[in-house]
Amino acid sequence: MKKILFLTGTRADFSKIKSLIQILEKQSGFEVFVFVTGMHLQEEYGYTLIEIKRCQFKNVHTFENHTHETTMDLTLAKTIEGLSAYVKTISPDMILVHGDRVETLAGAIVGSLNNILVAHIEGGEVSGTVDELIRHSVSKLSHIHFVSNADAAKRLKQMGEIKSSIFTIGSPDIDIMFSAVLPSLEIVKEYYQIPFESFAIVMFHPVTTEAAAMQQYADDFVGALLADTHNYVVIYPNNDLGSQYIIEGYKKLKENSRFRVFPSLRFEYFLTLLQHSQFIIGNSSAGIREAPYYGIPIINIGTRQQNRAVHAEIVNVDYSIKSIEIALKKIDQHQVQKTKADFGQGNSAQLFLETIKNEDIWRINHQKQFRDR
Repeated sequence: MKKILFLTGTRADFSKIKSLIQILEKQSGFEVFVFVTGMHLQEEYGYTLIEIKRCQFKNVHTFENHTHETTMDLTLAKTIEGLSAYVKTISPDMILVHGDRVETLAGAIVGSLNNILVAHIEGGEVSGTVDELIRHSVSKLSHIHFVSNADAAKRLKQMGEIKSSIFTIGSPDIDIMFSAVLPSLEIVKEYYQIPFESFAIVMFHPVTTEAAAMQQYADDFVGALLADTHNYVVIYPNNDLGSQYIIEGYKKLKENSRFRVFPSLRFEYFLTLLQHSQFIIGNSSAGIREAPYYGIPIINIGTRQQNRAVHAEIVNVDYSIKSIEIALKKIDQHQVQKTKADFGQGNSAQLFLETIKNEDIWRINHQKQFRDR
C-alpha cells in the first residue's frame, strides 16, 4: 500500500489535482491524503474548503498557514512547520504538489528534506513574476515531474533533470473541461443568481514583484470596467501581496447592475460560465490555459503571464486604463478559433494513474543527480 499526500492551497491548484485524487482513491493499492491550507481556509476568499469537502475524500487534513503578516516568506515558513508535523504522523511515500505557489515550495522542501519522493505537476513552464522562480525551485527539489507538454519537458531537461523522471500527461484540468460533469448554464446562472443574457469574466491577480504599483493597477482596471458597457462576472484574486487593493477596488462594482462579484466559484460552474462567456479579461492563467480550448477571446493585462501568452487569439495589453479601454472596444470583433491541444487531450488522470502504478517510478533515486546536456 503506497501512501500519497496531495497538497493544495488554492482553488486553482485544486482544479489541477482533483481528478488525480479521485482516480487514485478508487485504486486498492493506494492510500490518499489531502493537506488543505492557504486560501481554502480564508472566509474572505470564499472558504473553498467547502468544495473539497463536497468531494468526500477519505483523509483530509486542514492547516491554517496565514499569519497577520502577508509576506510570502512567513507563509512559507508556517506551511513548512505545519506540513512537517503532519508528514511525521502519516509517513507518506510520495508528496504531490502543483505549480508555483509558496505552499507548493513548502511541500517540495518538506518532502526532499525528509527523504520522501516529491512529484511536481506542471513544472518546466514559464511565466512572469516571482511565480517562475518558485516553479523552477520546486522542480529542482522534486524527484518526479508530471508535465503538460513537450516544451515543459524540454525545459526540465535543460535544467539538468533526468529524462526518465519526466512524464508528459497534459494539464489535468482539461479532463474536467470536456467531461460530462459540467452543469448547464441555466443551473449555474440560477445557483449564482446571474441575470445576464451575455457576460464576460474578470479574473485579475496581484503581481508580487510589482506590489508597489498594484493599487494604481487596480484603480485603472476597475475604472476601465466601469467605463465599459459589457456585463461582468467578477471573481476575487488570489491572496498574494497586493490583493487587498484589487478587492478594495471591486467594492465600486458591487452596486453596479452590470457586475456580479464573487469571492470564488465552484470550478465546474466556473468552466460552464467560461465556456459561454463573451471573453475573459485580467491576468489569470485561465485565460492562457482554459479559455483557448473553448475558443473564448482573452484580454491579458500586464506581465503576470509573460511568456505564456503565445496564442494568436490573446490580446495582450499593458496596465494603463487607455490600453484596456481600447481592447474592450475591439474585443467583440475579435475572431478566435479553438486552440490546438497544447496541454493534453483530456486524459491526464488516466496517464497519471498508469505512471504511478508502474513499479519503476517507485525506484527513482531519492538522491537526485544533475544531468549535463
